[in-house]
Amino acid sequence: MERTSSSTAPVVRIVPWSDGDLELLRRANAPELMDHLGGPESEEQLMARHDRYVALSEDRTGRGRMYRIALTDGDGDEAVGTIGFWERTWRGQEVYETGWAVLPGYQGRGIAATAAVAVAEQARAEHKHRHLHAYPSVDNAASNAVCRKAGFTLLGMCDFEYPPGHVLLTNNWRLELAPESAP
Repeated sequence: MERTSSSTAPVVRIVPWSDGDLELLRRANAPELMDHLGGPESEEQLMARHDRYVALSEDRTGRGRMYRIALTDGDGDEAVGTIGFWERTWRGQEVYETGWAVLPGYQGRGIAATAAVAVAEQARAEHKHRHLHAYPSVDNAASNAVCRKAGFTLLGMCDFEYPPGHVLLTNNWRLELAPESAP
């Protein structure tokens, strides 16, 4: 999946997560990227997350998929972040959730919003759930801006547990994936 965020920007691609993406996950575990998520994870937690990402990306049952965000400039791809979608039960309904991280040197260029639009297209193509939700911390101005730019609707604030045992005050953003008559 390729998208260009503007006429002068490099092409933003989302590439299915693979075994070779562990180092990107380590880079995305930086304190400044994990600040709104309870802090950096241990190496053991990162390995477990990487294994979950690989398994989710290999699963073709519609449970979701994880991606590496890559910039393509004609000379190849440069891994600049992570994004994905996965199933969750939210207030009694089955929905997809999404989340992302863009490495610090690449933030502020529209990469996350472009990747969020691309991941929404992938979630929509599954024809499984009606909504895609994102739950950024109310204090995470950048991720809330990504939601706005990607076309999500703000439903309000809510408490959200992530990681387990750590309750965050988040905004609940929702994007329609299918008409109301769909599942």
